Amino acid sequence: MNLRNFIFTLIAVALILLGASSVYTVHETERAILLKFGAVSWADVPPGLHFKLPIAEEVKFFDGRVLTLDAPPERYYTVEKKPLIVDSFAKWRVVDVERFYTATSFDLVRARRILSERVNEGLRNQISRRDMHEVVSGERDQLMQELMEDLNLVMKDAAGIEVVDVRVKRIDLPTEVSATVYDRMQSERQIEARQYRAQGEELALGIRADADRRTVVIEAIAYRDAEQTRGDGDARSAAIYASAYNKDPEFYTFYRSMNAYVKVFSNKGDILVLDPSNEFFRYLKQDTQ
Repeated sequence: MNLRNFIFTLIAVALILLGASSVYTVHETERAILLKFGAVSWADVPPGLHFKLPIAEEVKFFDGRVLTLDAPPERYYTVEKKPLIVDSFAKWRVVDVERFYTATSFDLVRARRILSERVNEGLRNQISRRDMHEVVSGERDQLMQELMEDLNLVMKDAAGIEVVDVRVKRIDLPTEVSATVYDRMQSERQIEARQYRAQGEELALGIRADADRRTVVIEAIAYRDAEQTRGDGDARSAAIYASAYNKDPEFYTFYRSMNAYVKVFSNKGDILVLDPSNEFFRYLKQDTQ
């Protein structure tokens, strides 16, 4: 290869490289800014294929999708000066590319640090105006809404960032406070449990006394009915005996005497001392012929 061919080849390679460096593509998920000698030439390059001047112009890219800032847990104080450990996260995206580039130079770490400081400050201001109940459950949604609105006012002007959403993942008590709070909660639950037990015992005594009273009443009614039934039975039995006696007094007397003999003489070991002429033995000594 002679010198002329080498020079032509070198020039061709340089032109190809210059041509390749003059073409760039911006994807739908990206935000891009065109710089000319370090100054902003095109603030928000739209998606598509574009051309730029080699060496003189430079393109910077950044993710244009919604990003997540997972802030580390921080300690905040309520209006009652009670500490809370709050773990939160924020959803954000770039809306003003020029402002964002000016504030962060498209550095994701710097952008997260700026947003994290603002979120921390906003949470501190919001929580310091509320008590613990409002922060934990009462006004949490309102707190997040006000925080997001305040952050948008500040971040759009300062860094071209829109805060899409801010949420609290978890709220805890500090370690040194948790034991005291848990002890107090346990004491309150024990007092409540004793009250429930006392009410239960009082109710049980009432139910037991009512059951005892009803038992006595039922037994008394049953005894009355039993005695009345027994009296009616005895009366009917006496009436039947009297009717039978009146029909045949001699047979009735004989029948009663036979039953008496069976009962008296059933045990051979018993001794009965009576006059042989006693009326009791009249059917034993009566002539059977």
